[in-house]
Amino acid sequence: QAQLVESGGGLVQPGGSLRLSCEVSGRTFSQYAMGWFRQAPGKERGFVAGISRSGGSTKYADSVKGRFTISRDNAKNTVYLQMNSLKPEDTAVYYCAADYRLNFAQSTVAVNPNAYEYWGQGTQVTVSS
Repeated sequence: QAQLVESGGGLVQPGGSLRLSCEVSGRTFSQYAMGWFRQAPGKERGFVAGISRSGGSTKYADSVKGRFTISRDNAKNTVYLQMNSLKPEDTAVYYCAADYRLNFAQSTVAVNPNAYEYWGQGTQVTVSS
């Protein structure tokens, strides 16, 4: 069983930056593939970014490539999402997710929210002037 706690959301102006954090407790953190997803009102939860257990492989949604960076610190049991050049369309609740069985090399699996067993409670990100 894993517990995930996100932090770092808030209100930011267009063009600004935020860094989200997700601390994981439970099973050894390095055993989890990690993902960030987001859900805007009236929309389905969608993939944002993912990172392999070692941190050596990452994946991004096309809409955030070049603006967002996912990273992890296995010594701190934490995954991060650095978000730069934020746009109003980035406004959503952001969730981190973890799974220890997921085959991160399979792209169709890594971007599928149904492939992740453990979820945080979400943190609101609002991009507005």
